[in-house]
Amino acid sequence: MENKKKTIFNVIFLLVVFTGTMYGVFHGEDIGEIVKILEQVNVLWLIPGVICVVVFIWGESIIIYYMMRTLKIRLKKWTCFLFSSVGFFFSCITPSASGGQPAQIYYMKKEKIPIPVSTLVLMIVTITYKLVLVVVGLWLVLFGQGFIHKYLWSIRHIFYLGTALNVFCVTAMFVLVFHPVLARAILVKGMALLEKLHFLRHKRSRLEKLNASMDQYRDTAVYLKEHRQVIVNVFAITMFQRFALFTATWFVYKAFGLSGAKAIVVITLQAVIAVSVDMLPLPGGMGISEKLFTVIFIPVFGSHLLLPGMILSRGLGYYTELGLSAILTIVANFTIGRKKREIKC
Repeated sequence: MENKKKTIFNVIFLLVVFTGTMYGVFHGEDIGEIVKILEQVNVLWLIPGVICVVVFIWGESIIIYYMMRTLKIRLKKWTCFLFSSVGFFFSCITPSASGGQPAQIYYMKKEKIPIPVSTLVLMIVTITYKLVLVVVGLWLVLFGQGFIHKYLWSIRHIFYLGTALNVFCVTAMFVLVFHPVLARAILVKGMALLEKLHFLRHKRSRLEKLNASMDQYRDTAVYLKEHRQVIVNVFAITMFQRFALFTATWFVYKAFGLSGAKAIVVITLQAVIAVSVDMLPLPGGMGISEKLFTVIFIPVFGSHLLLPGMILSRGLGYYTELGLSAILTIVANFTIGRKKREIKC
């Protein structure tokens, strides 16, 4: 019953945010003119944009496949691709992408993969996934002030906040992984304070769950220490994966027959949006992503093509990803766990 209520809430929340986003984007705009502009784009340039989305989903599946093999678990690459698709689908439709990993763990369990193993793999996927954004954010803050002044000055506060939140998140995860005793002490005291202030009811089961979580972080620390080269490789794949998705906007730019803006500028601006919205409690960064695009991409697309450019960019970067991962999630629902898989010890 609790899961059903949560699902209903997520669906309603998604629909409300989507409706609000559509209203904010198209209110007062000439829809007919936008349609005419979209009809004139060179569709051939959008094909590599779609491929970028597929590469983005495929990248995580390669990481899962690679890490599972280091743990002596043999999986088919297609199965890992389905795991990845499930994660992206539920991440797209839940606030703060909170539903992605629980769904992946559920489907991995159907394939007889132990929960501690799937949790370990997905923990490292999360750390490296966010670490890419931290690298992008800090690089621009430390070495890209000229870029910030030229393109991001009007949204600099949002960008700085997004960078800070990602740095905090990654730092917290590293503390949990490499200093589990300290992390546990902080969390226990924090829960005690919240209970004392009556924000939380006292529950013994909450402390038991915390202890179980600490065991998972401890296992992650052991893996990281014993497989350092694996982590370097995973980070490199993640960097390629994330920038593949950012590159989709460059192909949208070319689809309008535009020239003048460098590819690195367009790709970096799209990365900035990801850094800014990643930690916000909105499904797929919906609403704020569209707003940021219409602000920082004016020098690139111009005022006339800005809205059509945003529609195609978000159409590829979010809605194509959502649609493709939804189809593959349906496939996963009917295929994963149907055949027994051998675990090589």
